[in-house]
Amino acid sequence: MKEISSNSEAPKIKLALEDKYKKQDEAKPEPLNPDNIKSQVDQLPEPSGWRLLVLPFTPKEKTKGGIIIAPEALDKFRIATTCGYVLKMGSLCYKDKDKFQDPWCKKGDWVIFARYAGSRLPIEGGEVRILNDDEVLGTIADPESLLHVL
Repeated sequence: MKEISSNSEAPKIKLALEDKYKKQDEAKPEPLNPDNIKSQVDQLPEPSGWRLLVLPFTPKEKTKGGIIIAPEALDKFRIATTCGYVLKMGSLCYKDKDKFQDPWCKKGDWVIFARYAGSRLPIEGGEVRILNDDEVLGTIADPESLLHVL
């Protein structure tokens, strides 16, 4: 019989599905945000007339308390969000002087809008919305200061 020394290590066990789980985690695309969409903005649709192209806010996958939010829940947050980043503005945005004295927002602003406002356009990695200029309710400096609930 072979003697097993007390300082020998137990052999490492490789789980059958371990590689598949690692590949799934690696393949998960990062949600769209203002930083990683800049290279794609030119390929997105041009809003016509008085419309704005807005990227809905996506909350972080992990809360301050350390809770990881499921991807399905993140999708629901994205759909029901009331905050977005202005990517493009149509040529007639805020040009109606009877309706607007000054523009309510500009490209690069975070804006607040009604929960289901605008037309949703799915794109790779998320979605964008096209809003009318009068659907903007206000601007906000930091979208994370809002409480995002379903």
